[in-house]
Amino acid sequence: MTSEGESEVARKRDREATRERLLETARVRFAREGYDATSVRDIAGDAGVDATLIFRYFGSKKQLFDAATAAPEIPHDLLDGPPEELVARMVRSVVFADWSAYGGEHPLVAMLRSSAHEDARLRIRQEVCDTYVRVLADLAEAGDGGKPGDGSGSESGDRAG
Repeated sequence: MTSEGESEVARKRDREATRERLLETARVRFAREGYDATSVRDIAGDAGVDATLIFRYFGSKKQLFDAATAAPEIPHDLLDGPPEELVARMVRSVVFADWSAYGGEHPLVAMLRSSAHEDARLRIRQEVCDTYVRVLADLAEAGDGGKPGDGSGSESGDRAG
Protein backbone atom coordinates (compact mmCIF):
# COMPACT_ATOMS: atom_id res chain seq x y z
CA MET A 1 0.00 0.00 0.00
CA THR A 2 1.36 3.43 -0.95
CA SER A 3 1.26 6.46 1.24
CA GLU A 4 -0.34 9.72 0.19
CA GLY A 5 3.09 11.36 -0.20
CA GLU A 6 4.34 8.59 -2.51
CA SER A 7 1.18 8.92 -4.59
CA GLU A 8 1.71 12.67 -4.95
CA VAL A 9 5.33 12.13 -6.07
CA ALA A 10 4.16 9.56 -8.65
CA ARG A 11 1.49 11.96 -9.98
CA LYS A 12 4.04 14.79 -10.18
CA ARG A 13 6.52 12.55 -11.98
CA ASP A 14 3.79 11.45 -14.39
CA ARG A 15 2.83 15.08 -15.07
CA GLU A 16 6.43 15.97 -15.78
CA ALA A 17 6.88 12.92 -18.03
CA THR A 18 3.66 13.70 -19.90
CA ARG A 19 4.62 17.35 -20.37
CA GLU A 20 8.06 16.34 -21.66
CA ARG A 21 6.54 13.74 -24.01
CA LEU A 22 4.19 16.42 -25.39
CA LEU A 23 7.16 18.74 -25.96
CA GLU A 24 9.14 16.00 -27.71
CA THR A 25 6.30 15.06 -30.05
CA ALA A 26 5.49 18.72 -30.72
CA ARG A 27 9.13 19.41 -31.66
CA VAL A 28 9.06 16.58 -34.18
CA ARG A 29 5.69 17.60 -35.67
CA PHE A 30 6.50 21.30 -35.88
CA ALA A 31 9.93 20.57 -37.38
CA ARG A 32 8.47 18.29 -40.04
CA GLU A 33 5.21 20.02 -40.85
CA GLY A 34 5.28 23.56 -39.50
CA TYR A 35 2.77 25.31 -37.28
CA ASP A 36 -0.28 25.48 -39.55
CA ALA A 37 -0.09 21.86 -40.72
CA THR A 38 0.24 20.53 -37.17
CA SER A 39 -2.86 20.05 -35.07
CA VAL A 40 -3.16 19.71 -31.34
CA ARG A 41 -4.84 16.34 -31.93
CA ASP A 42 -1.84 15.16 -34.01
CA ILE A 43 0.58 16.03 -31.22
CA ALA A 44 -1.60 14.48 -28.53
CA GLY A 45 -2.07 11.34 -30.62
CA ASP A 46 1.67 11.01 -31.16
CA ALA A 47 2.20 11.39 -27.41
CA GLY A 48 -0.59 8.92 -26.59
CA VAL A 49 -2.60 11.39 -24.51
CA ASP A 50 -5.83 13.35 -24.77
CA ALA A 51 -5.58 16.71 -26.56
CA THR A 52 -6.96 18.52 -23.52
CA LEU A 53 -3.66 17.91 -21.73
CA ILE A 54 -1.92 20.26 -24.16
CA PHE A 55 -4.16 23.06 -22.94
CA ARG A 56 -3.68 22.03 -19.31
CA TYR A 57 0.11 22.03 -19.55
CA PHE A 58 0.73 24.79 -22.10
CA GLY A 59 -2.45 26.86 -22.35
CA SER A 60 -2.63 26.94 -26.15
CA LYS A 61 -1.12 25.58 -29.33
CA LYS A 62 0.89 28.80 -29.68
CA GLN A 63 2.37 28.45 -26.19
CA LEU A 64 3.24 24.82 -26.97
CA PHE A 65 4.91 25.96 -30.20
CA ASP A 66 6.88 28.58 -28.26
CA ALA A 67 8.03 26.01 -25.71
CA ALA A 68 8.83 23.41 -28.37
CA THR A 69 10.86 25.80 -30.51
CA ALA A 70 12.66 27.57 -27.69
CA ALA A 71 16.26 27.38 -28.77
CA PRO A 72 18.92 26.41 -26.32
CA GLU A 73 21.57 28.89 -25.30
CA ILE A 74 24.07 30.17 -27.82
CA PRO A 75 26.84 27.58 -28.14
CA HIS A 76 29.56 28.55 -25.67
CA ASP A 77 32.29 28.15 -28.28
CA LEU A 78 30.61 30.24 -30.98
CA LEU A 79 33.00 33.15 -30.47
CA ASP A 80 36.08 30.93 -30.24
CA GLY A 81 38.24 31.29 -33.31
CA PRO A 82 38.92 33.87 -35.98
CA PRO A 83 36.15 36.46 -36.57
CA GLU A 84 36.18 35.75 -40.31
CA GLU A 85 35.02 32.18 -39.55
CA LEU A 86 32.10 33.24 -37.32
CA VAL A 87 29.43 32.80 -39.98
CA ALA A 88 30.70 29.30 -40.75
CA ARG A 89 30.56 28.45 -37.02
CA MET A 90 27.02 29.83 -36.83
CA VAL A 91 25.91 27.70 -39.77
CA ARG A 92 27.56 24.62 -38.27
CA SER A 93 25.76 25.25 -34.97
CA VAL A 94 22.41 25.24 -36.79
CA VAL A 95 23.02 22.53 -39.37
CA PHE A 96 25.46 20.01 -37.90
CA ALA A 97 24.85 19.98 -34.16
CA ASP A 98 22.90 17.15 -32.54
CA TRP A 99 19.30 18.34 -32.57
CA SER A 100 17.72 14.95 -31.92
CA ALA A 101 15.76 16.43 -29.01
CA TYR A 102 14.20 18.87 -31.48
CA GLY A 103 13.06 16.41 -34.12
CA GLY A 104 16.53 16.28 -35.62
CA GLU A 105 16.68 19.93 -36.67
CA HIS A 106 17.50 23.26 -35.04
CA PRO A 107 14.32 24.92 -33.66
CA LEU A 108 14.87 27.70 -36.19
CA VAL A 109 14.05 25.21 -38.98
CA ALA A 110 10.63 24.50 -37.43
CA MET A 111 10.03 28.23 -37.21
CA LEU A 112 11.04 28.70 -40.85
CA ARG A 113 8.61 25.96 -41.89
CA SER A 114 5.96 27.85 -39.96
CA SER A 115 6.79 31.30 -41.32
CA ALA A 116 3.38 31.74 -42.95
CA HIS A 117 2.00 32.13 -39.44
CA GLU A 118 2.39 35.62 -37.91
CA ASP A 119 3.44 34.34 -34.48
CA ALA A 120 6.12 32.17 -36.06
CA ARG A 121 7.47 35.12 -38.06
CA LEU A 122 7.77 37.11 -34.86
CA ARG A 123 9.55 34.21 -33.16
CA ILE A 124 11.97 33.90 -36.09
CA ARG A 125 12.81 37.57 -35.82
CA GLN A 126 13.22 37.28 -32.06
CA GLU A 127 15.39 34.17 -32.37
CA VAL A 128 17.65 35.67 -35.00
CA CYS A 129 17.93 39.05 -33.27
CA ASP A 130 18.31 37.70 -29.74
CA THR A 131 20.95 35.14 -30.60
CA TYR A 132 22.91 35.51 -33.79
CA VAL A 133 22.61 39.25 -34.37
CA ARG A 134 23.60 39.83 -30.75
CA VAL A 135 26.71 37.70 -31.23
CA LEU A 136 27.60 39.64 -34.37
CA ALA A 137 27.00 42.96 -32.61
CA ASP A 138 29.17 41.89 -29.68
CA LEU A 139 31.90 40.88 -32.08
CA ALA A 140 31.67 44.19 -33.94
CA GLU A 141 31.78 46.13 -30.66
CA ALA A 142 34.91 44.29 -29.61
CA GLY A 143 36.81 46.38 -32.12
CA ASP A 144 40.50 45.80 -32.67
CA GLY A 145 41.69 42.95 -30.53
CA GLY A 146 39.16 43.33 -27.72
CA LYS A 147 36.84 40.62 -26.50
CA PRO A 148 33.11 40.93 -27.18
CA GLY A 149 31.36 42.82 -24.41
CA ASP A 150 34.54 43.73 -22.51
CA GLY A 151 34.29 47.45 -23.18
CA SER A 152 37.51 47.64 -25.16
CA GLY A 153 35.85 48.14 -28.53
CA SER A 154 33.88 50.91 -30.13
CA GLU A 155 30.76 50.62 -27.99
CA SER A 156 31.35 54.08 -26.52
CA GLY A 157 28.80 55.62 -28.83
CA ASP A 158 31.03 56.74 -31.70
CA ARG A 159 29.02 54.85 -34.30
CA ALA A 160 27.56 56.67 -37.26
CA GLY A 161 23.85 56.71 -37.02
